[in-house]
Amino acid sequence: MQRLFLLAIFALAACRTPMTSSLPAPPPETAYTWATFDAQRVRDEGAAGIADRRTGRAVTTADPARIASVSKLIVALGVMRLVEEGRIDLDADVSDSLGWRLRNPAFPDTPITLRMLLSHTSSLQDAGEAYVIPLGGSLRDGIEGNPVFDTSHAPGTYFRYANINFPAIGSVLEKATGERFDRLIHRTAIAPLGLDACFNWTMCSDAKVARAVTLYRANGDIALDDLQGVRQPCPVFRRGDACDLDAYRLGDNGALFSPQGGMRASVRDLAVIGRMLLNRGRHEGRTYLSEAGVDAILRPAWTFNGSNGDTSGGIYCAYGLAAQTLMHRIPGCNDDLFAGRRVVGHAGEAYNLRSGLWIDPARGIGIAYFAANNPAEPGPSRSAYSAIEEWLAAKLSD
Repeated sequence: MQRLFLLAIFALAACRTPMTSSLPAPPPETAYTWATFDAQRVRDEGAAGIADRRTGRAVTTADPARIASVSKLIVALGVMRLVEEGRIDLDADVSDSLGWRLRNPAFPDTPITLRMLLSHTSSLQDAGEAYVIPLGGSLRDGIEGNPVFDTSHAPGTYFRYANINFPAIGSVLEKATGERFDRLIHRTAIAPLGLDACFNWTMCSDAKVARAVTLYRANGDIALDDLQGVRQPCPVFRRGDACDLDAYRLGDNGALFSPQGGMRASVRDLAVIGRMLLNRGRHEGRTYLSEAGVDAILRPAWTFNGSNGDTSGGIYCAYGLAAQTLMHRIPGCNDDLFAGRRVVGHAGEAYNLRSGLWIDPARGIGIAYFAANNPAEPGPSRSAYSAIEEWLAAKLSD
């Protein structure tokens, strides 16, 4: 993964004491929001910058943005709730649900499971943007028509972060439940937490859509979500003008609603998710997930040992079911985002945005943040993460 860095004014982010009061503020081009929380409440929050340059609207902690790969953690919550309902099995061959044989051609007798897909140990790998499949296309054609398998490692034996795992999960979920992915994850994972959040804007309220954060490239061009206060007429990637979702056959294309990164949420929304995790699966006095389910997601299913995976430059060193554990003391890792603290959660990067949802179970606190529309000029950082992420992560220690 290519990581862009910010202006040299972030040089102080390399210091070992993570006090944001001693660090320079981000440049004005950046729109950022953050919220720290404990198991009971939001402790502090802040925001600065412009959510929509067309109108000059300032960003707030209630404004939703495309949170990139933090979305994967929310998908995992939906999967685990379905597991606890007995509707799907983490360790079953997903081919049984898909209705076609998903196999690494070099290891045709090794089944691929949801556990492998969620933990990026399936042997699937990203071939360009093969995980972006337009309406009318199919996951099967995308997989069979691209070099998306690591033929050197059997499924279940090697970690390689790959977005394409999540369109595969989306197709499995649709086939197993008979429900479209965006609606299914909203019903199972998002609505039970009382959140006005969604994938690709379909299930968000009009009021939430009106608060969308527009994402801009470093040169000022619009990258995504220039909604101008109204939801887009077609919520999925397509080629041409046709957008007949009524004709879509469930399970054909789990990529449609961007399960790898397409959730729109605010940092306040993410803080609710973080608080539920700190409460070991409890939300407002009710069981959302069992403690065993929370542990299954957060506990590393894979830990780097020097040769059993690709860390993407030291970013991924321990990974559960769509949940990173920052294990900064492992040789060969450079994931020390929180300056010596062990945290669990997920980071995101897409469309010139950085995001994160992290909890520190030992201290019972956490943080959610995103920073959008960052300048492209390089700047220093202490870890494999960008300087803006280090600056925001330091808010957890203030």
